This record gives sequence, structure tokens and C-alpha cells, in this order.
Amino acid sequence: MQPNMPPVTPITESQQGRNPQGDHNSDLQMTAPGQMRVIKRNGKLVSYTDDKIKVAITKAFLAVEGGQAAASSRIHQTVNQLAETITTTFKRRMPSGGTLHIEEIQDQVELALMRSGEQKVARAYVLYREEHSRQRQARQPVEAHPTLNITLPDGSRQPLDLGRLHTIIDEACEGLAEVDAKLIERETLKNLYDGVTQQDVNTALVMTARTLVEREPNYSHVTARLLLDNLRAEALSFLKVAESATHGDMAELYARTLPAYIDFGVEHELLDPRLKEFDLDALGKALDHSRDKQFSYLGLQTLYDRYFIHSDGVRFELPQIFFMRVAMGLAIEEADRNARAVEFYKLLSSFDYMASTPTLFNAGTLRPQLSSCYLTTVPDELSGIYHAIHDNAMLSKFAGGLGNDWTPVRALGAYIKGTNGKSQGVVPFLKVVNDTAVAVNQGGKRKGAVCAYLETWHLDIEEFLELRKNTGDDRRRTHDMNTANWIPDLFMKRVFDDGMWTLFSPSDTPDLHDLTGKAFEERYEYYEALIEYGKLKLHKTIKARDLWRKMLSMLFETGHPWLTFKDACNLRSPQQHAGVVHSSNLCTEITLNTSADEIAVCNLGSINLPQHIVDGKLDTAKLAATVKTAVRMLDNVIDINYYSVPQARNSNLKHRPVGLGIMGFQDALYLQHIAYGSDAAVEFADNSMEAVSYYAIQASCDLAEERGSYSSFDGSLWNQGILPLDSLDILTEQRGAKYIEVDRSQTLDWEPLRQRAKKGIRNSNIMAIAPTATIANITGVSQSIEPTYQNLYVKSNLSGEFTVINPYLVRDLKARNLWDPVMVNDLKFYDGSVQQIERIPADLKALYATAFEVETKWIVEAASRRQKWIDQAQSLNLYIAGASGKALDVTYRMAWYRGLKTTYYLRALAATSTEKSTVETGKLNAVSSGGNGVSAAPAGPAPVPKACAIDEPDCEACQ
Repeated sequence: MQPNMPPVTPITESQQGRNPQGDHNSDLQMTAPGQMRVIKRNGKLVSYTDDKIKVAITKAFLAVEGGQAAASSRIHQTVNQLAETITTTFKRRMPSGGTLHIEEIQDQVELALMRSGEQKVARAYVLYREEHSRQRQARQPVEAHPTLNITLPDGSRQPLDLGRLHTIIDEACEGLAEVDAKLIERETLKNLYDGVTQQDVNTALVMTARTLVEREPNYSHVTARLLLDNLRAEALSFLKVAESATHGDMAELYARTLPAYIDFGVEHELLDPRLKEFDLDALGKALDHSRDKQFSYLGLQTLYDRYFIHSDGVRFELPQIFFMRVAMGLAIEEADRNARAVEFYKLLSSFDYMASTPTLFNAGTLRPQLSSCYLTTVPDELSGIYHAIHDNAMLSKFAGGLGNDWTPVRALGAYIKGTNGKSQGVVPFLKVVNDTAVAVNQGGKRKGAVCAYLETWHLDIEEFLELRKNTGDDRRRTHDMNTANWIPDLFMKRVFDDGMWTLFSPSDTPDLHDLTGKAFEERYEYYEALIEYGKLKLHKTIKARDLWRKMLSMLFETGHPWLTFKDACNLRSPQQHAGVVHSSNLCTEITLNTSADEIAVCNLGSINLPQHIVDGKLDTAKLAATVKTAVRMLDNVIDINYYSVPQARNSNLKHRPVGLGIMGFQDALYLQHIAYGSDAAVEFADNSMEAVSYYAIQASCDLAEERGSYSSFDGSLWNQGILPLDSLDILTEQRGAKYIEVDRSQTLDWEPLRQRAKKGIRNSNIMAIAPTATIANITGVSQSIEPTYQNLYVKSNLSGEFTVINPYLVRDLKARNLWDPVMVNDLKFYDGSVQQIERIPADLKALYATAFEVETKWIVEAASRRQKWIDQAQSLNLYIAGASGKALDVTYRMAWYRGLKTTYYLRALAATSTEKSTVETGKLNAVSSGGNGVSAAPAGPAPVPKACAIDEPDCEACQ
């Protein structure tokens, strides 16, 4: 604070709802139902009023701008707006009324000042609060809190058990650096009042620790451990094992809880009765209560809200019980089911690997729908179209994301022989698909999600590009579903060479749908020749670059359709002898064959990469062991899985595809002090994926020796000794060397594995990198292969607000004595970016660059290095700051040229909106959806659905 300035005065408890008699009950009598109340520091309750908020904010301005500011209408207007904003925030959070602590109000004043752009005022306010906090502690260093009583469910009262409170808090802080158990206890007691319920005591503990996360990331683990006390009480009392338990008690109680849990779940038809056939005593002893301490707050809350099995609204699962239930469900058909269940449990509960969301939801239940995504081809006849929509509904009810290939359906204006009429084209049917996805959510657990694919030569492609626009005929718009272009190489060549492009109806050119590479090019040119002879009337010829620009323009404006590449997916597919890949899935990482008889199915799971970084290096021995068990678990899913349509069962049992991926790539870079935008990061992407690929193929070969090869193995690329790296030769030969450039380096000896694969392999496809949005939350790492979005932000979902701060950044700032309250506020002010904070050195700015601060070329280059090792694809979001037509053109041409099979969301910031917009938006420290696809128009970005949003409870992601 500058010298000779009047003090900045935060709201004090004497200002907020003062009661001269000191009797808080009289205040409560004056508080109407639905109104808010304030807890003073002495534990008393008073009514909420915003008058004193205005006084405090006014004094803050006077402190910075001087006494003459009191007469400023600008100041008065600003103060009134800020006070109204703060009050509205509280009312929105507690529409039926509720209780606030005086510190919460001061926190909101501080944030409101920051959000309004009044940085100097806010900083002075913060420093003043810190100083007065120290003064209060100095004045009352040993003051004991008055005895409190808690109200029991039957209305009786008993003294608050301070001894147990000490134990719970001490256990929560055990083993964590730079957390203060006494601070949590002291602040919690401030939030309690005589007569408080036990549930409110637990809530106060969690809320207190949660507010400290931005000070020290380890408080997120403290918060999770305090939350566990609530969860234990809920589950254990429901199962009649114990009324409550400390963390230490669970060393013995977990083993007792497992049989009670299984008995209740089977009796109430929530669990598979075969789970009772396991040796529950042996499995109970295998439960490791210490692994409860791994969770971050968001991870545990996510499990509780979305994954734990419940009965009449009561969650009666606990974390280690949950992981064992999933492990038992996956081991249920193993010869030595008990040993395998323990093996699977240890892998899941260690966070080294995590199964996908459908597997976590349903393993061990009566309907074990464990697969993540389904791909279908829609035929060109009316009953087939509606049967495909019916299949969508059934799959969406029980399953995960859907990818539909709509290319065979004839175009607008095409002749219909049966009625002697003309077709309405693809778009009206897609409207039905859109509404079906909305109507049939996934068992009430998450929003139904589907992506429609159309090849670029289809005559309806131009209207298909506009499906997500917010203008035009709404009957020809699909606002709730995703769309993707399925682009043949010939189109991209004509874009590069500035050639013409012809659009056809598939009813006139049906074989183009199944052709790839040179065969497609020859047949396509044959149909173009027919036009010259007048033998093919329904067509349209345009410049390839004009259509390309429209594709990019729609992607820029609406986020759709995504760009995916047909020939790279097919020519590198191990199963090209058995059919054609006609589309990818909802999240663009699955590339499997589909036909009228086969609905492709994929089963997903992800390696937690940072768990395999030991002493700054990739621990390949640990990785090999993890991959071996993970592939076995994925293969088991195929036989255990519930199939809601027969075509899915037929396809999955015949080809046995799985999709092993990775997550936490950004965390793994942090652990090695490697910046995402660097050659070292590209090399790590290459080497780490090579290792995963090697061990995954090896594990599938091991399973083939034990269980036999998949039935369509003969004739596959595996059978020919052609591994994913080798298949680049096929793509290069078919596309032409001038149109592809991919690094071919390798570090491992692949020849012995090549020879093993020729003899037999268990799974037609083995690898795919999915988004991992929610399972990354559970394990507390960055999702998939994404760069860090922000270093400090608040996620808001149905569970509340979660402050998320980059713990690696905090660690490095502390090491250089740069972590303090001012740094926290600077990070808030700059929306989690470190680039404009002068105190932070250049090397840390490079290391902690966020997604829009990393040049897009690095994301593409790293993806290219991974893709050479992957037999399927990767869900790849592209981040472009200062996006323009030229930037998008260069980026997506590069993606194709570097051999990528697919791309996913474009998350772009227009050049006109890259400057800081805190004052205008008022959304400081909150994740905005505006980066998911933008328009250059001054009105701002077009809305885009939140796919793979890590803060969304109804996330559309496969995982």
C-alpha cells in the first residue's frame, strides 16, 4: 500500500448485520424465509445486508484514489454495480436462502474488484485483509473456541466431539507438505454455531479446506480426504457396518464392508449374483485403504456424483469397493477369477491405468454394457434408415458415443424408383437422428451423443456443412449432434493443386463409398468422364479450394464438421482385407470397419502416463507390466459385454478390437521439465507412444498364444507382418510421396515382434487415444494428450465450484520464492496465464504456456509422431490463437500432410478477440466455452457444445 493513504477496510463482522444487543437469535427472528444469514467470527448468526458491502468497497476506492473520490458519480455507480453483483452471486448460489461466513463475503468483494478491472484496489484490499488476519491471531493466540453442541437427527443435542475433529483433520493432512491442520480446524470452528447438525460440520470441514486450494494445491487432497469422512458415514451406516469411521479405521473395515456390499447389491438386483462366487474374504484383505488418499477433491467428487452405485439416492460404494467391483466384473470369466480380480484391482486403484466410463459404470452389474463407442453404416433405403435410427436409440440407451456413416444415402433430388419421385436427401433424416440423441440419453447417466459422417464428394455436402449454423431453416439444422467430413485424399490433392471437384449422388456412384486410394481416384475420374458424355446428369462441379474454404469457414464459425481423412484411416487399417472403414466415432479416435451386418464396437482404457515417469524418465519396465494387464482387461470386455443389437455382437466377437490409449501427457512433460512447444516434447510423444505400441502388440500376441487369434486374422496386415509403422509405406505409395511427410525413426527392435504378429494376435485393433475427460478427473491428471488449458481456474458443475491450480507451476514458483498471495491474484487477473506476469522467468513461461499459447504446429507434430505407432487414431483437439482463414488452411493442410487420420474440435480464438476480455465478460477465473470454435464477427463466437469438457457432468466424451 502506498504511504499516507487511508486504510482499505474490508467488511467486518461489526459492519455486516450488527446486532447491538449481541443476541443473534433476535436477528434470526427478523430474517424472513429464503433470506441469507451471515456467520460472524464469534459463531453467531446475523441477517445479510449489502449496505456494508457498499461501504467497504467505497473505502477501498478512497484508499487508492484519495478522499476526493467520495464525490465521484463513477465511484458510486461502480460500487452499486459491484454490490449488486455480489448479492446476485450469493442468491444464485442459495436461491432458498442459506448461511455465509463473513470471510466468504470478503472473498466475493475481492473477486468482484478483480473482475471489474480494479486491480490496484483489489490488491490493496487483499493486503489489508492479510494484515488484519495476522493482527487478530496476534491478539488472541490461545483463545479457546466456546463449547458447541451438535443437533442429532432425532433432535437431541450432544457436545461436538473435538477429539474426533482433530483426528479427521490430522489424518487428512498426513503426509502432505505445506498444509496446516490447525488452520483448517480454526477456520472450520468459525463456521459453526451452537446447534449445528453433524452433516453441516462435515460440510464446513470440506468447504474450509476447499477455499485454501488456491493457496496450496495439496489442499485439494485434504479436501478429498475430509469429503471421504462424509462418504464413509453414508455408506457404512447404510450397510450397517459402522455409524462412521476414520481413515485409520478403514484398514480393518474395508474387508468387512465388501461382503456386506456384495450381499446388498445382489439382493436388490444391482449387482451380478456371480460376484458372490468370489472369495470375498481374500478380496477384502486385498483392499488397500491407503489408496483413498490419492484422490483430489474433483476426482473423488466426480466418482461420488457419477460412478458410485446408489440405492434410493444413497451411495453405498466407497472408492476401494468401487475399484474392486469393476475388477471383479472384468475377471468374472477368468479361470482364476480371484487372482485376476486382485491383479485388476491393484492396477485400477493405483491410478496407473483407468478403464473407460461405461466399464466403470457397469462392470459387475446385471447389464454389463462396458464398451465405449459404436460405429454404424446407414443403407440407402427407407426401412434401413429407420432401422439404423432405432439402433442408435438402443445403443444410446445402454451404451456410449455413436458414429454414423451417412454417405450411402442418396442426395437431394436423386431419383426414387419405387415412388417415381425425388429424394429429400440426407439432411431431413439427420434432424431425426439429432432429436433421437436428445430423447434417448444414456440410461439417464449422461447425454446421448452422436456424430454423422459424410464423404466430401456427396452432393449434399454443402448443406451438410451448415447443419450447425444458428441461422436458416431450423428444420434443416441439427443443434445437438456432431458432424464430420470424411475426406478422400483425391480432394486434398485437388486443394493443393487448385483443381476442380465434382459432387455426386451415391445412388449414381455407389462404389465410391467402398473404394480407397488409387482405386477410388480411378473410379472417381471415370464418373467425371461420364458427365462429359451426358450420362450422369445429377452432379455439381466446383473449385476444390472453394469447398475447402467453406469447410474451414464452417469449422471456424460453428466448430463443425470436423475434418477426418478417409484414405489414411483405410490404407493403414490392419483389417482392410475384411472391409472398409466408413467413418470414425463420436470422438474421432476409432477407425473400424462397418457394414450392413456389422456395427463396429470399441472398448477403451487409458494408461496414466505420469504414473510411469520415474526419476524424470519413462519407466519402460513398469509400463510393460501395466500394458500387459490393461490389454487383458480390455480383451475380457469383449466376452463379458452386453450387446443391445446383434450386429454389434457379431462384429466385436469376430474382430475383437480394443483401444488402449494414454492420458496425462502434459503432466508427464511437467515431470521432465519439458515445454509442450518444443522438439523435446515431440520426441517424447514419439518415444512414449512407441513403447506403448510395442508392449500393447506384444500383450495381444501373448493373449493369442493363450486364447487364440481373432477369427478374421488371416489376411490382415498383422498376418502379413505389417505393423502400424510399416503401413505408412502403403499410404505413401497410394497417396504419392509428394503429398506426405512423416518421421520414420524408431528406437526399439521391432523385427522379433513383427514375426510374432505374423503367427497370431488376439485383437484386430489395439490402440486408440480417446479424450479421457472424466477418467482424467478421477486420477487427477490432464486429459488425454491435451496441453494445459489454464494454470488457475474454477470449474463449475452440479457438484459446485472446484478451484483447479497447476501444482507443478506452484512447486516451481515456490522453489524460486515467487509464490505469494500477489502471485495468486496475478494468475487470477490474467486468466491463468503466466506470460504477462513480469516476475516469472522466461523458462517457466515456456514450460507453463497454456493451450492457446502453444503454437499449433507443435500439437500437430506430436500427433504425427504418435500416429505412426497407432493402428487406430487419436482424439486431437487443435488450439489456434489469432485464428484466421490462412491459419486454419495451413494447420489442416499440415495435419493431412503429416499423415494424421483424424482431427477433433477446433478450439480457436479469433484475432480480434485474443486480447484480455475480463472487464467486458466479467468471467475472470472461469472456463469459458468461447474457445470451442469462433466466428470472426464482432458479435463473438457461435456456441459450440461442450464435448470433452472436464467440468461437465454430462460430458459427451467416450471416457
